[in-house]
Amino acid sequence: MHPGPTRRQPALSVIVYGGNPQGHLGELLASLAPAETATAAHATVEIVVAAVGDWARQEAERHAAHDPRTIPLPLPDGTGDTAARTAGAARATGRWLHFVHAGDGLPPGALRTITDRLAELEGPEGREVTEGRAPADILVLDHIRSTWNATGARSDDGWVLARAGRRTLTLTAFPNLLWLTPILGNRVIRTEYWRGSNLTAVAPTVASLAAAEEEPAAEAAAELAAEVTTDLAAKAPPTEDEAHTAYATLLHANRIACLHQVAYEVRESRPESRPPVTAREWFATIDRYDGLLRLLHRLLAEQESPPAPYTAHPGAVLYEVMIRDLLRTFARSRMPDPVAREFFRRASEVAVRWKPAGHRARGGFEGIRRSLLEENAYAKYRAFQAANHARRDLRSAVTARRRQVGAKLADHRYRKALSAPVDPNLAVFSAYWDRGVACNPAAIAAKLTELAPHVRPVWVVARDRAALLPPGTDHVVPGTPRYWEVLARAKYLVNNVNYPNAVIKRPDAVHLQTHHGTPLKRMGLDQLEYPAAAKGLDFDALLARVDKWDYSLSANSHSTRMWERAYPSRYTPLDYGYPRNDVYYSASSADIRAIRDRLGIAPGRRALLYAPTHRDYEAGWTPRLDLASLADALGEDTVVLVRGHYFYGATASPLAELRRAGRVLDVSSYDPVEELALAADALITDYSSIMFDYANLGRPIVIYADDWETYAKTRGVYFDLPAEAPGHVASTQAELTEILTTDAWRDESARKSLDVFRSRFCEFDDGRAAERVVRRVFLGESEESLPPTTPVADRTPAPTPQEANPR
Repeated sequence: MHPGPTRRQPALSVIVYGGNPQGHLGELLASLAPAETATAAHATVEIVVAAVGDWARQEAERHAAHDPRTIPLPLPDGTGDTAARTAGAARATGRWLHFVHAGDGLPPGALRTITDRLAELEGPEGREVTEGRAPADILVLDHIRSTWNATGARSDDGWVLARAGRRTLTLTAFPNLLWLTPILGNRVIRTEYWRGSNLTAVAPTVASLAAAEEEPAAEAAAELAAEVTTDLAAKAPPTEDEAHTAYATLLHANRIACLHQVAYEVRESRPESRPPVTAREWFATIDRYDGLLRLLHRLLAEQESPPAPYTAHPGAVLYEVMIRDLLRTFARSRMPDPVAREFFRRASEVAVRWKPAGHRARGGFEGIRRSLLEENAYAKYRAFQAANHARRDLRSAVTARRRQVGAKLADHRYRKALSAPVDPNLAVFSAYWDRGVACNPAAIAAKLTELAPHVRPVWVVARDRAALLPPGTDHVVPGTPRYWEVLARAKYLVNNVNYPNAVIKRPDAVHLQTHHGTPLKRMGLDQLEYPAAAKGLDFDALLARVDKWDYSLSANSHSTRMWERAYPSRYTPLDYGYPRNDVYYSASSADIRAIRDRLGIAPGRRALLYAPTHRDYEAGWTPRLDLASLADALGEDTVVLVRGHYFYGATASPLAELRRAGRVLDVSSYDPVEELALAADALITDYSSIMFDYANLGRPIVIYADDWETYAKTRGVYFDLPAEAPGHVASTQAELTEILTTDAWRDESARKSLDVFRSRFCEFDDGRAAERVVRRVFLGESEESLPPTTPVADRTPAPTPQEANPR
């Protein structure tokens, strides 16, 4: 029975469907606690639990007793997923539906992420803002994958959603949406659209077409294959119905809203715990694509202006998706030969049937595979596979042999150099995995030239970065003979990460670990509980590298404690501050004016530095803000400097149009980052360690934490940033815009938060960190003779841009 009219209609109905696989249902329902959706920007959320079986029913009823939003819908044992979803959707009263399988999960904050985006799509009273166009029928979003032994691996969908941004599109305008993983959990569906479209209809099958054409050979082969099952080590494909329905939501939709944020978690059980996949299920993969392409071509034909160019045609994209999927399925599954032959024959039929006009043949091995598939040349394909495997094995053996010989030669040279005396006046520097002269090592090297000119600095720089070095920089390229020679003979080795495992720690050599940020995210051994972030890190090898450290540099007591916890060893902590931050106290007004001139920032114009960090659960980088809208709201007197994380390289920023318009400056490849900080009137960041450095300047910082719960869960953190932030915290773009278009970004509340944050995290940064390091490590002075740390309250940071260029 539906609730009475006095109840406000929910914005979103979460349909949790299925049994209670491995007891996960309770954990899932607990993650949907009311606090997750405690925002005023949208209506309520209801949770319909289409519970299959007594165990699931009991779990749903237990949660309903504590959460009135939870509506148990008991279903008998044996109810399939399709029937459970249908029943749940029929019971739902929300304007949007999100189907969540009972075995999957929602990352922390996912409901808020979804409902905030729905609130952007909808105007007052839930009416969708469409600007005269058809409303969005679905919202597509990103997801992560977890297995029985690893959590939070990113999906393969990031590149599609990164290109789509937060736009609302038609499938014809952006057919690459068809590359999204075909699961219902990564899309939120408008209820009216779901109920008005025949989305769950099963596509016609190739088998039925063959039977209609009276092909007895095909029937006989199908009957033989249907009796065989294949026990696979890989994950079975999505059920025919779910994948078909997921694709159908895109094909039927008028417009599709996009969200490049993680809001769903696919949980995969151990392969051994799943039923074996039958031949009929593999053949259903072919049938699905056949039916979907038939449906798509019919829908396109009904359009008044169907897409003409091959490259822009959704049918061409869906065809590419099909061929990729069928070839992967054939290559990676261990089908018995009769099943494999029949699968290949059927796949060949649909490959020929739906090959688009004007299709461009692929080159290389992929082109050969496709050609053999279209010819139904099963025996030739198997022979090609065998030859290709043999070729790869031979190439791998040759490559391994070459590397082995090269490694032996390098090892011989290195060990010969190790027998020579240590050079007391040689120091080797590296930063960010050999990216160049940067960060704390660069500041130390500069001060070394001033205070200890007898020590020669040599930089380790990757070959492709050497051309970017300052003129006259003495450097070596990894793997070269001189590289091993200087590593063997140097008295001092300085790095903000670690040198390779092969580097031997000589007893009379000094290794200085400077680090490259204050830790908010979990580091070192603290990543043991976060395998998705650790990404297979060899912790024993890590500790072996840590054991080579003589000194570990810190900017504050928090860092010192966390380094000792994450990297336990016998090194000496140096509570001296970060040398890279010295410039925040030594830069003059002339320096700041010169930096802003180089960046093209006019005097008096407000500059906001937006510097987001890397996320382990995203495939690539795209701004998490609609920068065009933000720039419009901030007006012509404000310029936004956008700095992508260095993990993504210099070509990461998709900001060409905004850059040309002069409203946003892409400074992702600008070095050093400290100059950007000096040029900025305020910092916008999320979880980047730049906030700890920028706080030295005493200028406003605004935190944009739109996915804090997901980040904290997948990466692990040392403290609750939103509760201890250096300024105001925004969780939506609307909140951020409100802060930046009023005086909130620099009000008294923000100032007090910054003062507390600065006192805690800028504890040792006073402008003399590099001097202390050089005098202690390179000149051997005692701790007592070093310059004492100036208290935070007594420091004078570099002038602000307004102070540097007063009107």
